[in-house]
Amino acid sequence: MRFFNPSRLLSESSPLPVNAGILYAVLAYGAWGMFPLYWKLFGQTPAVEVLSHRVVWSMVFLIGLIVVQRRGGELAAVVRSPTTLTMLLTSALLLTVNWGIYIYGVNSDRVVETSLGYFINPLVTVLLGALFLKERLSRWQWAAVGLAAVGVTYFVGQFGAVPWIALSLACTFALYGLLRKLAPVAPLLGLAVETLMMTPLALGAIAHWSLAGTSNFTASPGLTAVFIGAGLITSMPLLWFNNAAKRLPLSTLGFFQYIAPSLQLMLGVFLYGEAFTLTHALTFGCIWTALLLYSTHSWMLANRHA
Repeated sequence: MRFFNPSRLLSESSPLPVNAGILYAVLAYGAWGMFPLYWKLFGQTPAVEVLSHRVVWSMVFLIGLIVVQRRGGELAAVVRSPTTLTMLLTSALLLTVNWGIYIYGVNSDRVVETSLGYFINPLVTVLLGALFLKERLSRWQWAAVGLAAVGVTYFVGQFGAVPWIALSLACTFALYGLLRKLAPVAPLLGLAVETLMMTPLALGAIAHWSLAGTSNFTASPGLTAVFIGAGLITSMPLLWFNNAAKRLPLSTLGFFQYIAPSLQLMLGVFLYGEAFTLTHALTFGCIWTALLLYSTHSWMLANRHA
């Protein structure tokens, strides 16, 4: 029996592209599903301060990993490519916005809405794959995308407000996944460059809060550790995700994405006691049915071609 070597979890050249892609996807989405537990540790710390430290400490962790792996030459080659840098700057902006909105959503007691965003995200990912990568969708898959749109429209009609946190999370991360699939750069190197690009802004903000005496970084040893740990718990799932995106079609990757929002929804309702109304149930029901349609059809196609 061949066992999977844990050291491959950081590898970008696994000899088992499909099986490794599935493992990376499960690890990434499982970790993201538990993220509310970590962000809640920041209490009333402003989301923008948490975001700034998240960027900086992620950069420190990733650059350290590149140094350990002696890949500085590869990093320099990426930096010398204007086309690649432009793509990574765009993906970095999308990722930063996504991070900030998610932290805000969790710490403003809207975990259920963040979960809605990541339930919608797989279908947005599938749609982008069809529009930009010419990944063909069947009528059942198009029906799944349409049903999700019906669910969101119903939510807007009942509450009289657009679930902007959910839609922003879904769209920014789907676009990020598309760009990272197209960017000709290894996952670790790409993520390192993304965080490097955002670090000057983050450091400027941190310096401002320190000089103004409003920084929470040194408020307590525990909070300082949580700030620093944000780099590790942020970087690992993203590395796993980028590895999965390189090995799997976007349509297949979309299948695994319901793991994270399912965990988030359970945390929001059962641990944090957030409201889950009839409107929520019907909206989520439409999206769950859409995911079931898409997943069942994908499974049938896979068995047909096996």
